[in-house]
Amino acid sequence: MSDKPPVILIGAQRSGTTALASVLDVAFDKVGGIFTVNGKLPYILHRWVTAADLTARHLRVDEMIWALRRKPPFGTHSERWLATTENVLRAAAEAVSAGEVTDPVRLRRDVLAGAYAGATRFGEKYNEYLLELDSLAESLPDAQWVLLIRNPEAVARSTLRWSGDRPWRPPDREAALAKWVAWHEPWLAHPRTANQRLCTVVEYSQLCAGGGLSRLGSRLDLDLAPYQELLTESSAPIGAALSAPVRDMWTRLLGQAGL
Repeated sequence: MSDKPPVILIGAQRSGTTALASVLDVAFDKVGGIFTVNGKLPYILHRWVTAADLTARHLRVDEMIWALRRKPPFGTHSERWLATTENVLRAAAEAVSAGEVTDPVRLRRDVLAGAYAGATRFGEKYNEYLLELDSLAESLPDAQWVLLIRNPEAVARSTLRWSGDRPWRPPDREAALAKWVAWHEPWLAHPRTANQRLCTVVEYSQLCAGGGLSRLGSRLDLDLAPYQELLTESSAPIGAALSAPVRDMWTRLLGQAGL
């Protein structure tokens, strides 16, 4: 791999992360890289690769492989990436059973490196990484974090319209806004996010307007401009006044985005 750091795209649900991830998927592919959309491998490794598992010499890769394929990632190289990742996990389980591995953090890092082997650079998007930044920093210590933010009223409306079996969906606007605040609190509290060399905050409507995508591309050393049409935003939402906690959170995040 090149010396460019991995890119981890995070954000609250319904913030436009999947749309931006689609842009990064094709941009990474153009330079020989891989960007997985909802690959969620670090998320799974944080739960299934523990010191207790290694002490017992029992890495439960059957559960991990099932979780990866239950709702598989999408993107240019998703199927090839899944096949590679499964092989890497099976080899890791064999090494653990032989007592050759004792450090769970080192193993997580090795699995991630193996899953993206052969790519010039790699990246990943999964919303829930926003809730486990400490573990993410352990597993990918040199990663560039990109936080995508979106108007909280727009997020709440989109969340309430979200169809399908989503038992964690909030029941009303107030709950959706409170959840939006709760999801961003870990970002503001984490010491790493103050480092602008490692972390970037971008706002979705600015990306859709054009200029923001070019600036993000410069930050990531990627040409993102040709894929502007993959990003669309509805008209500005008009609703009831935001509560003080929501308004304060939005103001602070906009400040980190330079807006």
